Amino acid sequence: MKVLVTGVTGQLGFDVMRELESRGIPARGCGRVEFSLTDPAGMRKYIEEYAPDAVVHCAAYTAVDKAEDEPGLAMEVNAEGTRSLAEICRDIGAKMLYISTDYVFPGDGEEFYAPDAPKSPRNVYGRSKLAGEEAVQELLTRYFILRISWVFGIHGRNFIRTMLHLGESRKELNVVGDQVGSPTYTRDLASLLVEMVESEAYGVYHATNEGICSWAEFAQEIFRQAGCDVKVTPVPSSAYPTKAVRPKNSRMSKACLDAAGFHRLPDWKDALGRYLREIAEEK
Repeated sequence: MKVLVTGVTGQLGFDVMRELESRGIPARGCGRVEFSLTDPAGMRKYIEEYAPDAVVHCAAYTAVDKAEDEPGLAMEVNAEGTRSLAEICRDIGAKMLYISTDYVFPGDGEEFYAPDAPKSPRNVYGRSKLAGEEAVQELLTRYFILRISWVFGIHGRNFIRTMLHLGESRKELNVVGDQVGSPTYTRDLASLLVEMVESEAYGVYHATNEGICSWAEFAQEIFRQAGCDVKVTPVPSSAYPTKAVRPKNSRMSKACLDAAGFHRLPDWKDALGRYLREIAEEK
């Protein structure tokens, strides 16, 4: 099997490539230098020349607030770009794994969203990613759609790095406490993605590290494990208004993984500890 990974310069794409290489699976990572998701012809030429058996689509427009000002571009990249990629996969007979998001759900209540729960995204980013899902399902039969949330990895910026940076100069921080979800370590996620793409268990899945927390609780655990004396005070979302509405409930059921025989990811606190050790080795 030969795999193409888009978005290789991002946190998840970087770790997916590492995982493929560690397993000896032939793979090529690509980013904007190789082709743009807004250039269907260029994308098709590049992919047809490489002729992968599977495409792991990690690339996306992810600037959630900026998307409110650039809805056309967000849709062009996440919806139309994904549609073009799915068409190419269909034409060359490649399976496709599309990375989606908890933002496709309305984000209210306290239930764990099942994969087939009603979709009602509250912002442009969520709508664009849902449109990408719909394109994949319309055009392909050999596909995986994987919804993830609260991602952190070694290659790029994320909430953990932001907290650690702020903790260097501040002893007290206010962090949103009424948005609940599951942090997800891209190294753990990459292992599952490769397991999926090697299988024929097609469908829609949710994958996050186990356990749930608020952003404030996440910050508190970051500082506890990092040995930083920083007081974190939970505050409501209204204290930090953003252009795009964020979901207050990002709980997603992973029973779909169990049913298909895939492994669940470790607890998020365990993942955080391993990630902190990984970034410490950078220095």
